[in-house]
Amino acid sequence: MTDFIYLASQSPRRRQLLDQLGVRHELLLPHAAGEEAEDAEGLEAALPGEWPDAYVQRVTALKLDAAVARHARRGLPAAPILCADTTVALDERIYGKPVDARDAARMLAELAGREHQVLSAVALQAGARRLAALSVSRVRFAAMTGAQIAAYVASGEPMGKAGAYGIQGPVAQYVENLNGSYTGIMGLPLFETARLLRAAGVLRD
Repeated sequence: MTDFIYLASQSPRRRQLLDQLGVRHELLLPHAAGEEAEDAEGLEAALPGEWPDAYVQRVTALKLDAAVARHARRGLPAAPILCADTTVALDERIYGKPVDARDAARMLAELAGREHQVLSAVALQAGARRLAALSVSRVRFAAMTGAQIAAYVASGEPMGKAGAYGIQGPVAQYVENLNGSYTGIMGLPLFETARLLRAAGVLRD
């Protein structure tokens, strides 16, 4: 049983959620001295006609591949490596991270007053074993006025988040209904993650 894992994610929310599980972790990120920058945007590009569930699982697997290679290049001590990715989908259209404030406002206007899906995939490399899981939740937003959307976008919170929002922030006041995993919507579904960590011997019942 290892006493820590590597987390290949820059998301502070995922770090907080691992802390909630009591799992000690170290970051395994790109851009170390002497390494070439990894093309995260390229990894996150959707394929033509790709369904959201296939997309988020494929991207997570690619990110884990990159993290495993990074771990090997650096000659780091052995430990499981965890990756996750989250996307938002409306009518099977994938909503990634907004490119700018205008894009964020567009996404929020399209999500307002409707139900959408939030899909979070998790993958864990433990030695030669690769374990994976998918969490799918449904969120319904109330109608939002242009002024409300503009104020939220101006806060800066939508940037860097799939679907242009963070469920743990002020946008929660517009969430009429949520069916699924709250932590999955945050970016790391703890039920599924804990199950993978138990299978890898990191967590015990």
